[in-house]
Amino acid sequence: MEGGFGFPLGGDPEDLLRGLREFAEQQAESVQDAQREQFATLTLNTAVELTGAALGQLQTTGTADEQAIALRDAMRVLFPEAVALVSAARQGFMRER
Repeated sequence: MEGGFGFPLGGDPEDLLRGLREFAEQQAESVQDAQREQFATLTLNTAVELTGAALGQLQTTGTADEQAIALRDAMRVLFPEAVALVSAARQGFMRER
């Protein structure tokens, strides 16, 4: 006779405990995988939003060349920060996969 979740009723208590332990371990792994994926997604979104917000704060003036130089200068500062966030997201997502 089978109980809910595929556990036998009236069987050996050790088998039941082993089955429960395995089930709990599988559930814990699933939760960890979901948390890693959520962390990676949130970190990537944060990198994109912060970069976009920072660039949106720029008030460039002057000729097109001067504005391009100002944007390049800003990206020299912003890009390494965005890369660091993306790297953290990737490490969190790829860990133990």
